[in-house]
Amino acid sequence: MESQVRGGTRWKRFAVVMVPSVAATAAIGVALAQGALAASFSVSGQSFKVTTERLDGKGFVQYGALDSGYTLDGKKTTHPVAVSAFKSATIKGLCQSVVTPNIPVLGSVSLVLKAGGGETPVEAENLYIDVEDLSADATFRNIDIGVAAKDAAKGPGIQKGDTANPYGFAQQADSVTLTDVKQTAWATTAGTFKLSGLKMSLSTGVKECY
Repeated sequence: MESQVRGGTRWKRFAVVMVPSVAATAAIGVALAQGALAASFSVSGQSFKVTTERLDGKGFVQYGALDSGYTLDGKKTTHPVAVSAFKSATIKGLCQSVVTPNIPVLGSVSLVLKAGGGETPVEAENLYIDVEDLSADATFRNIDIGVAAKDAAKGPGIQKGDTANPYGFAQQADSVTLTDVKQTAWATTAGTFKLSGLKMSLSTGVKECY
């Protein structure tokens, strides 16, 4: 791996593209909070996998939306997603992974980010996760199912720029606890995103959080 980093221009080119994109997961929240960046953007051609040991969220809402973006060869596409939003959340044992296929010489390359594995959890404010697939054990407190999305006032509301029907189905709760979470997502944004004990690694082959 070290020899490839030192001598492979293709590897360096990959790192220049990928590392800032993952660092942006934490940095994007700062820009959102300061009003410097719109919440809507075109998603990349790669979904990513996330696992968490435990997520405790307050002010929860979930609604349907469409994420517009690109395939890896640049074609435009659209993904149906369930947006899970929290006014605030703490996350223990966070793992995020994304695999880039077909890198010349190297083949597939995996990027894995881990945080909140110690005593200090990850902390997020105004957190939005655009989910394609989710499995978890869930406990909702004071849940309302079947609310019109625009009236789901317990959470942070429909994200600015989301392609969502304000009169469509939504659910909300005062708080939620999710354990043993496994999910595939297309995008994550947050007002603030504090990643305690952040560790990031790049490796060849397919190495995902699950």
